Amino acid sequence: MTTVNAPTETSYRDLNGNGRMDPFENPGLSAEERTDDLLSRLSVEEKVGLLFHTVIEVGPDGTVLEEPGAISKSPTTEVVRERFINHFNVHRINSARDAARWNNALQKLAAQTPHGIPVTISTDPRHAFVDNVGASFTSGPFSQWPDALGMAALRDSDTVREFAQMARDEYRAVGISMALHPQVDLASEPRWTRQLQSFGADPDLVVDYTTAYLDGFQGPSLNAAGVACVTKHFPGAGPQRDGEDAHFPYGREQVYPGNAFDQHLKPFEAAVHAGTAAIMPYYGMPIGLEIDGELIEEVGFGYNKQILTGLLREKLGFDGVILTDWELVNDNIVGDQVLPARAWGVEHLDARQRMVKILEAGADQFGGEQCTDLLLDLVNEGVIPETRIDESARRVLLVKFRLGLFDDPFVDEDAAEELVGNAASRRAGLIAQSRSVTVLKNGDAAHAPALPLTPGLKLYSEGIDLNVLSRAGTPVATPEEADLAIIRIEAPYEPRDDLFLESYFHQGSLEMRPGLVHRLRTIAAATPLVLDVTLDRPALLDPILDDVAGLTVTFGVSDEALLAALTGQVPPEGRLPVEIPRSMDAIRQSPPDAPSSTANPLFPLGSHLEIA
Repeated sequence: MTTVNAPTETSYRDLNGNGRMDPFENPGLSAEERTDDLLSRLSVEEKVGLLFHTVIEVGPDGTVLEEPGAISKSPTTEVVRERFINHFNVHRINSARDAARWNNALQKLAAQTPHGIPVTISTDPRHAFVDNVGASFTSGPFSQWPDALGMAALRDSDTVREFAQMARDEYRAVGISMALHPQVDLASEPRWTRQLQSFGADPDLVVDYTTAYLDGFQGPSLNAAGVACVTKHFPGAGPQRDGEDAHFPYGREQVYPGNAFDQHLKPFEAAVHAGTAAIMPYYGMPIGLEIDGELIEEVGFGYNKQILTGLLREKLGFDGVILTDWELVNDNIVGDQVLPARAWGVEHLDARQRMVKILEAGADQFGGEQCTDLLLDLVNEGVIPETRIDESARRVLLVKFRLGLFDDPFVDEDAAEELVGNAASRRAGLIAQSRSVTVLKNGDAAHAPALPLTPGLKLYSEGIDLNVLSRAGTPVATPEEADLAIIRIEAPYEPRDDLFLESYFHQGSLEMRPGLVHRLRTIAAATPLVLDVTLDRPALLDPILDDVAGLTVTFGVSDEALLAALTGQVPPEGRLPVEIPRSMDAIRQSPPDAPSSTANPLFPLGSHLEIA
């Protein structure tokens, strides 16, 4: 739609093409006034489209994708102009210019709808290291920082705020206006796969970080410079039975034998107080949970009226958008794999019945769905009153207006390329990575201190780029030739790949494989060994602890940043954001909902050593 000047000299976008500035087009009115006016003009089809938030992919060279992609199911034009959906979770981004060009093309397409409602583009975390199409993306063109658990290791809310501000600016530069984060779940079960994107196990730290994160992304109040945050996963996704994740049928249950539900709630109370634009409930279904003496229905949190309306809306006073996690209604079939709808506790309901229950629970948007026809049928048949659709549509539109999208949803491609991942933000991210390195051992009775590294050493390594290693010493081919070995390994997990997404989620035992333990001991017998373990979950490190001269753990750290920390160029400051248990038996015997509760941990929460 064109931007014109009214006689009052107010610049506006003529979104419905009627040649005059209607109240919803007037930038001088409040978001509430504009929302009320627009809502009164919308057809039921347009209102229903507002209640869907689905996946979308960038086309080649920033074009709009007009054929089904690897994840998205329909041509973009069909979804925008026929289904009137205007909330999209973007997946891979190859370059800032492509992303900016794609946003502009998408917004031009949205401007062709009857009232020109602009698109809200959202994203999972994409400033760190883990590439998981179900949860996060590697940084690509964006600046690269530690994963959230690495931020927690810093114990520095100012750095969290700095990151959030830089990420906000990079997002808005390419047209992303909504963050499907922060993830403020307490990491209370050591086996749980999603703790890398959390702020760890210390409830007070998570509260502080939640507040700083929201302040950095949204500011004191949401405006055209900010990014709307979807704080997740209400009311805390950490207490998974046996640590299995609720993405999958075997992980559908959340349990509270430690009576620690209130601890998991604290970060969300802080998020509501800080003005989070939206909240996402998790897939899990509570088992045996009581709140104020009332037994909670054993259905997934996205279906749970006691949780969404009773607790979140009424008790905590939240009136923002409730966006369900992805695919509660329909199965997700990708290629020859399936991920069943996460309809935990209501598997017996059909898709229509699930939609009714989700809306009756108090949710506003269906995440990962585009079945607008089902909801339209429910409204036209009188099963769902149009007034209920209005209630959610109003909340959704308010966020769009506050973000300034109705006034200017377009971005500058050149400016995006210049800002995103610039030298200053990359340098800040690299320093944060180095600082987050957590030293747990540096010499003992059998080993001299190995850190900081002495210049000029002959170094043997595995898991480190040789070009990076050569800046710290002279690479050699065998441990026997070396003055010191530096090895990087990942935390253990049990590979799984039956269901879609399953291969991306590291689950199961935390025990190191016997062959790996033997190899590390062999290297340590030939030369002093410094071992770095990349922790997306805690690893059981007791079998090799006595053999290594130095031990560090990291939570999203490049080789360059690790070597800067090991040489002391950037002193490592990390403190364990989760405890490292002593054994699987200790994990199995601890309550999944009680943070830092395993017996006699090898390294308790907060453990660290300073190096000279």
